[in-house]
Amino acid sequence: MDVFDVIVVGAGSTGEVAAGRVAASGLSTVIVESELAGGECSYWACMPSKALLRPVDLAGEVGRVTGLRLGGPIDAAAVLARRDAVVSHYDDEGQVRWLESAGVTLVRGTGRLTGPRRVEVTTADGGTRTLVANHAVMLAAGSRPVIPPVAGLAAAGPWTNREVTGVRAVPDRLVVIGGGVVACEMAQAMRGLGAREVTMLVRGGQLLGRMEPFAGEMVARSLADQGIDVRMHESAEKVERPEPDGEVTVRLASGATVTADEILVAAGRRAATDDLGLASVGLPESGPIEVDESMRAAGVADGWLYAIGDVNGLALLTHMGKYQARVAADVIAARARGEADDRPGMRDRADRAGVPQVVFTDPQVCAVGRTEAQARAEGFDVRVVEYDMEQVAGGYLLGDGYRGRAKAVVDERRRVLLGVTFVAPAAAELLHAATIAVTAGVTLDDLWHAVPAYPTVSEVWLRLLEAYGL
Repeated sequence: MDVFDVIVVGAGSTGEVAAGRVAASGLSTVIVESELAGGECSYWACMPSKALLRPVDLAGEVGRVTGLRLGGPIDAAAVLARRDAVVSHYDDEGQVRWLESAGVTLVRGTGRLTGPRRVEVTTADGGTRTLVANHAVMLAAGSRPVIPPVAGLAAAGPWTNREVTGVRAVPDRLVVIGGGVVACEMAQAMRGLGAREVTMLVRGGQLLGRMEPFAGEMVARSLADQGIDVRMHESAEKVERPEPDGEVTVRLASGATVTADEILVAAGRRAATDDLGLASVGLPESGPIEVDESMRAAGVADGWLYAIGDVNGLALLTHMGKYQARVAADVIAARARGEADDRPGMRDRADRAGVPQVVFTDPQVCAVGRTEAQARAEGFDVRVVEYDMEQVAGGYLLGDGYRGRAKAVVDERRRVLLGVTFVAPAAAELLHAATIAVTAGVTLDDLWHAVPAYPTVSEVWLRLLEAYGL
């Protein structure tokens, strides 16, 4: 039996931040990981997907600027080689060195709760190791992709985010199930890197359904312009793949069929809580773990158990998981010192209404806060202002055919922003200013005096305020 002040289960980006911050406060810390230290984001999601998308994004930029011309198709082999470098060739030696330098002990294996403050680790060689925490256990096991219950789908060996971001050869024909972030990004990446046919099956009538409707509409037009077949209100009813490496046939609800070389399932994710031993501490064995504002698991006596990142289901985004890790780590350190842990700086300031997100398609989609529909449903006195970003001088200078749109959702009573959405090429760098404005509750009158530089796309802020009437 090994005793530490804090045990962290899961060494993905969320768990690493938590462990490093707790260890920096002087608490002995151990982190348990069954796969690669660095987790999903580092090897199978955020980093490799953006490495695949970057050349496609640049090709779009070049195509909009007079006087520049691509010398030929994108060199897919070179892009995949750079992807391999970005993910450190799926070797976590660098992440392990960082954990060691931070004073964190790494234990390789699968960790499960076996009681209060106790974690049993099953190691790769089949052995077991029992860890006991003096102060806290932090669960940061992440999430897993959902495979819909479509006849024959699971048996057909579908791709998930892991297979598509780790692709060794771009398929000639690809079917994508889903219309969310992964579906849109990877459909565009595979098409841009050489896939001849990409077909998206979108059950609903909108891409990026959790964002403003115009965002999905603009991305859908862009995907169609690039030769991607986006089929709304369409779903798979049966999937057939007679040979493991053969082509896959998808029979659709409409009666049509689509044949492809690979099928990508991008239909959402679920909290990876099934194998964490939650029943041993009185919690449901599956599903997101309910937490309070300090990320403590609800219903667990003495407040020793914390759930951070995807396992709590609040916001399945790397940056939010890291934020939650910092919040929880500071609370744990304060409690260990016998200090009060209810100071505002230790609470969830960036609540569910202040979550920023970027979709790295061309055009990029970035948003923070509430959509108009969400704000109205919550009873706010809402006013909306919108502006076409190609009318801003900075947008015009970015190239012929540049198109974009901005939307701000205003709380009329307080005269603050409830949400902001930008859809345009290279729009992602506009997002943090919006995040500050929404999270900090900056009033429109104060924003009026934040003068944007000319000629930049950020002048859209001035245009939105003018449209509002300031």
